[in-house]
Amino acid sequence: MTKLTRRAEAAHREALRLVDLSRDLTEEEKRFVLDNYRSSTSPRQVCDAAFFTPLPLASQFKHHVHGTRIIDLCAGIGNLTFPYRDAAPGDPPRTLVCVERNREYVRVGRRVLPEARWYCQDVLRLAASMPRQFHTAIANPPFGAGAGSATTGGFRGRRFEYHVIAAASRLAERGVFLVPQSSAPFTYSGSGRYRADDRDPEYQRFTHATGIVLGPNVGIDTSLYDDLWHHRPPATEVVTCDFRSATRPTPPGIGRRAPTVKASP
Repeated sequence: MTKLTRRAEAAHREALRLVDLSRDLTEEEKRFVLDNYRSSTSPRQVCDAAFFTPLPLASQFKHHVHGTRIIDLCAGIGNLTFPYRDAAPGDPPRTLVCVERNREYVRVGRRVLPEARWYCQDVLRLAASMPRQFHTAIANPPFGAGAGSATTGGFRGRRFEYHVIAAASRLAERGVFLVPQSSAPFTYSGSGRYRADDRDPEYQRFTHATGIVLGPNVGIDTSLYDDLWHHRPPATEVVTCDFRSATRPTPPGIGRRAPTVKASP
């Protein structure tokens, strides 16, 4: 477990106190929890390798999030979805769904983001049983190996972020994802200059199996937010997808088929 500074430990305790209140949280209290709840305070949470997205970076996803039905995969405590709670004046209300397997994160997320419907489920299993019904999928998934022997949308590989994107193609028309820079077919963050490079063998296997192409964003330099992470991840990029233009359909089997999905109690 990561050792916290005294200040961070005190802020985390205050975040837990707020989560345990019997009343609804104020806007200021919700933001405090999102900013100060630490994911590295139990062995299970360390195992889940959670890197909660800083709210200013999460807000940058707005440039690519379309429609009113949004699903957040590997949602953590809801940082990515939090900026989408309020629709613009005159716009229809949004439907927000968050999927997270860690029960403690779901408990916290329901307190700071009660507007969303929360599923305490494995993302790959859920995608096997839920039809495409969302306009946009968003995710900051765990990076690297972690998919085991899963085959998702025809792709069988080690990078879990690719499996989550393939699962998202089953659920939504478009997608916006935070991935390691090494998994993106371009480099932009940290350099200020866009350079395309899709020669990575794992990326080529992914696109060949799924027909999904990872596109660039509108100038989001993730390195500008490096100092805001509780635990700094590797260099990252924001990639975009239009699943409607995939060159081959996503097979019906995503991961292992699950029973009918129910929200956790």
